[in-house]
Amino acid sequence: MAEFSNYQKDVIKRYYDNRDSIDQQKLSELCTNLFLTEGKKKEKLWERARELMERLNVPPTRIAHVLKSADPAILAEVVQDIESGAIQ
Repeated sequence: MAEFSNYQKDVIKRYYDNRDSIDQQKLSELCTNLFLTEGKKKEKLWERARELMERLNVPPTRIAHVLKSADPAILAEVVQDIESGAIQ
């Protein structure tokens, strides 16, 4: 493994310290993209949404419901719950 400078170590540490916030932002942006996207790209976006929801500790039953419905509006509700703190 490569040796990192102190600056690089600090950047990496800050990234992982703020990963939840970054994932919340990415999920929010992904939700918007799902409203606008069609075709095969949409399948990849739903897979990415699943990964982000798992990392954000969304309950597995809720993840399954969102993916089964494939409705960006339901995903938007999950994003809203995450931002309001209803999902920890």
